[in-house]
Amino acid sequence: MTDERHPLTEAQRHDADLGFDLPQPTQMSTGRIAATAAVAFLALGAVFAFSYLPRRKAREALEERSRTAQSDLPRVEVITPKIGSSDRALRLPGSVQALRETVVYSRANGYVRRWLVDIGDAVQENQVLAEIDTPELDAELDQARAQLLQATAAVVQAKANRDYSKSTYERYKPLTQSGVTSQQDLDQQQARAAVDEANVQVAEANVVAHEADIHRLVQLKTFAHVVAPFAGKIASRSIEVGTLVTAGTASPLFRIAAVDPARVFVQVPQDVAPSVRPDLPARVTVREYPDRTFEGRVTRSSNELDPGTRTMNTEVRVPNADGALIPGMYSQVALTLPYPHRVFQIPATAVINDAKGIRVAVVGPDDAVHIVPIVVERDNGATFDVAAGLTGGERVIKLPSVDLDEGRSVAIATNDAPPAASSH
Repeated sequence: MTDERHPLTEAQRHDADLGFDLPQPTQMSTGRIAATAAVAFLALGAVFAFSYLPRRKAREALEERSRTAQSDLPRVEVITPKIGSSDRALRLPGSVQALRETVVYSRANGYVRRWLVDIGDAVQENQVLAEIDTPELDAELDQARAQLLQATAAVVQAKANRDYSKSTYERYKPLTQSGVTSQQDLDQQQARAAVDEANVQVAEANVVAHEADIHRLVQLKTFAHVVAPFAGKIASRSIEVGTLVTAGTASPLFRIAAVDPARVFVQVPQDVAPSVRPDLPARVTVREYPDRTFEGRVTRSSNELDPGTRTMNTEVRVPNADGALIPGMYSQVALTLPYPHRVFQIPATAVINDAKGIRVAVVGPDDAVHIVPIVVERDNGATFDVAAGLTGGERVIKLPSVDLDEGRSVAIATNDAPPAASSH
């Protein structure tokens, strides 16, 4: 029975309903609560330290680097142009030609009696190549000799008439002085004597003319033996026995060529044409002799450029005693020619090639960028030979970037401070 003065609590009523007593709830002390709160605070602090603080530090470092990059000058690596080689090695195509080559024609009309040489034969100067029968020339020569005899007889007759006229004139002189003959008769005898003297001179001149004609025909007769004008080889034969030949260029007989030494012609480009000089060494090769090099020398050049190709025709002579170089062969000629001016060599990466032309970026004494146009002599791949625009003392930026404008200040990169990345 319950005491109405002390009513039961809700828990006691619940326990009474269950039929047994529940244990009393544990009471947490104040110290324990403080320790738990301290552990929770430390855990939250650790999470904050390992997550927020590194991100903040990284952000501060990024901001610091950004401020530093904005305030520092761009760093560039520079190089000094090198003096390039004073010589340029060239390999040019060439054409082999004979030293001398000519077509042999007949100087006399007639028929080929026989020919003594054929293609490929080596001949010496004045060697007989062919013989020609000249019946018409023989008849002309006989006629000229007969006319010479007539002219000689005419001289004798003219001299006899002259002597008679002179003697008659001398007899008329005393007769005229004594009055037996008139002065007119004396003048006629004097005139006749003068005419007869002139006739003697005419007759003698005719003799000289006929002698000259005979000499001419005799000279033509010697051309019945066709001879080589110089030593060489027969390149072609255009006659057979019995072929009718005429004086002049209508009937070629032989073509002869001298191939020792051989001439090789090359076309030298304009940039080194002023450097071509006689006696410069040259090396000639042909694909037919892959293991052989023919040593030659420059002998002469045309001293003018072809307007179409801007090249200069140059002759190289090569000893060719064995005839290995055949006229018409294609060859390669190696020449080493000095540049007519000084050139400087720079890396290909330093060259700016855009719509404004070929240029380089140079750092001036004031550490400011200056864009300098240049003239490229030769592109070597990894390097460029510069003919104009540089003097050799410049500080050329090795890797110019697109943002390096004229007048922009830069800093020269050192070994411990690499240059900023750049792109063309």
